[in-house]
Amino acid sequence: MCSNEQMRWSGQELGVEQAGTLPGLAKLNNLVRSVQTPEFAGVTFHEVLAKSALNKVPGQSVVPFGWTINPYRGCSHACVYCIDPETVITMSDGREKPLWAVEVGDVVLGTRVAGRYRRYTPAKVLAKWTNRKPAYRVTLADGTTLVASGDHRFLTERGWKHVTGSMAGHGQRPYLTTGNSLMGFGRSGIARQISVLSEDYARGYLTGMIRGDGLLFTREYTRARGSTYVHRQFRLALADVEGLDRTRVFLERFGIMTNPFQFSVASANRRAMYGIRTAAQAHFGAISSVISWPAERTDKWAAGYLGGIFDAEGSCSRGILRISNEDDAVLTAIERSLDRFGLSFTREAARPNGVTTIRLTGGLPARNTFFALAQPAITRKLAIAGAAIKSTADLRVVSIDALHGDRELMDITTTTGDFIANGVVSHNCFARPTHTYLDLDAGDDFDRQIIVKVNVAEVLRTELVKPAWRHEHVALGTNTDPYQRAEGRYSLMPGIIDALTTSGTPFSILTKGTLLRRDLPQLADAATRVPVDLAMSIAVYDHELQQSVEPGTPSTQARLATVTAVRDAGLDCAVFLMPILPYLTDTRVHLDEALRQAKGAGATSVLYTALHLRPGVKPWFMQWLEREHPELVPKYRSMYYGNNSYAPKEYRRWLGQRMRPLIRAHGLEQGREDPVTGGVRSSAPTTAPPRHASGSLPDVFGRPPDPSALF
Repeated sequence: MCSNEQMRWSGQELGVEQAGTLPGLAKLNNLVRSVQTPEFAGVTFHEVLAKSALNKVPGQSVVPFGWTINPYRGCSHACVYCIDPETVITMSDGREKPLWAVEVGDVVLGTRVAGRYRRYTPAKVLAKWTNRKPAYRVTLADGTTLVASGDHRFLTERGWKHVTGSMAGHGQRPYLTTGNSLMGFGRSGIARQISVLSEDYARGYLTGMIRGDGLLFTREYTRARGSTYVHRQFRLALADVEGLDRTRVFLERFGIMTNPFQFSVASANRRAMYGIRTAAQAHFGAISSVISWPAERTDKWAAGYLGGIFDAEGSCSRGILRISNEDDAVLTAIERSLDRFGLSFTREAARPNGVTTIRLTGGLPARNTFFALAQPAITRKLAIAGAAIKSTADLRVVSIDALHGDRELMDITTTTGDFIANGVVSHNCFARPTHTYLDLDAGDDFDRQIIVKVNVAEVLRTELVKPAWRHEHVALGTNTDPYQRAEGRYSLMPGIIDALTTSGTPFSILTKGTLLRRDLPQLADAATRVPVDLAMSIAVYDHELQQSVEPGTPSTQARLATVTAVRDAGLDCAVFLMPILPYLTDTRVHLDEALRQAKGAGATSVLYTALHLRPGVKPWFMQWLEREHPELVPKYRSMYYGNNSYAPKEYRRWLGQRMRPLIRAHGLEQGREDPVTGGVRSSAPTTAPPRHASGSLPDVFGRPPDPSALF
């Protein structure tokens, strides 16, 4: 819940007509108050006291359930806080991902205030969504750039500020101006991401790792008859299997196969160490060739070399990065590679044992640049959680420029309320967005006027203990999404789940919202006491089309990841492939890919139907179609003519003929066809596909690691 300092309340008096409320609610005695807050700009929450929670489904309905619960009416999916999908997000382990690759459940780097300082801290991603809107480019003095909507906020030395705003009037709010300094470490000097999959990077990494910590030795032995033979061996032993795994994979790329072994067992003072080795003469020569100093060193080789030598001999404590070695050739190569990328350093005096340390200077900005370029494998050495947000980077705003046209922008919700975007502290929206149908106004009121039944759980408990209640199945999400954006604010679902479970009432949940993950432990417990069915609505598997049809909703990949999370929690999860859009998502390629991804995510059943355009929705859908696909308007008008809401029977029959072979091909059993919509329910195997954690002991001792999981 937002603090009172952040919130504007419209105090409400029961029974009195109130301005600004939804038509029909102005004189309702159950209206508690209407709430507006900057966190949900343009959205009004009308908090009401529900008289009932259970809704009886009309007897003529063909749906397979008799009762529903709708804690919300309307859908708050129109989030305004978004940044460019290519924005680099710092993860909690110190690694980086573009925003588009961050998924719900990931742990990123956020911040918290501890004593006198704001410090970096892990933050879990609760939600993710996409939107299209005007964008601005913010350029900082150190060269860092940020592309964000005008509503997005960044942390400055004077507090949170929006990208754009006004000193007075309707748009009055704190906003960025030139000269403001942002908080963080920036992203200066990182012009590109060097691929760790390139051959030059692999050669550089192996050179740094093996010259830093490997062993290539030759021994001459005398046989009993006086002849001699030469034994050659390569060996590398590390306590961190991530570096060992990457070295092993890179060696295999050059045809060098190694054998894993345990080098030493754990003790009270030391961790266990594992190793790889080979005594094949051909492999020995090949390794020597791979790690020879190249005549010409490319950027990729230099980045790989820094990554390898850091994994072998480097450390990073309290933001200070050091690499130590006694070989002058190794140290000189480190210095030349750092110079190549404009990184400053100091070579310290050699210690009595001959070991010399090269220390990176420039604080967190330089450390961040080093890790972004070198991309070491060992996660343990990268983390900066706990460090204070102090930086020498020049993060003054030098320009704010409006970009032409609307842009696709993304945002995430984290447990700390912020995250690190392109090296600066970025505010996130309060909760995740979603999208669903509503039997209210299908226009602007749909996402701007949200009715919240704040007492729904209490009312439900009262209804469920009545002697007349027969513990019939209750469905949530059939009309409005119970895990829409407002749920992140009001948290009504935990109380509803508890009431249903305690009373012994079976229930199901259909959602597009990844916030479902929050309640998975509670749902898993409920499933041990009552039947619980979960379903994720994933209709479109083309990213661009999905965001056009369902702006602001979690991406297809985020929803598929939620299906996997449900399965990992020990629950079945259906995927609703609905609606299928004629001429847009009914191609064989799209449907085949949809079923492949659904099954790959662990879906236990699939339900599909053709597009259904109820009267309140049809005008809005046709407006979208005229704007995005005008060539299809005549075809849709011929299919959905007059007051007709369903696709023609001939189309549904054709769709079934296309779907059935695909369902069989993906190992899904065809179920009962819905007599009205033509939908078919089919069951997949109930066992989830096996998953593997990279870097675990089975990787070292049992099989070659998965290369894609190492980088």
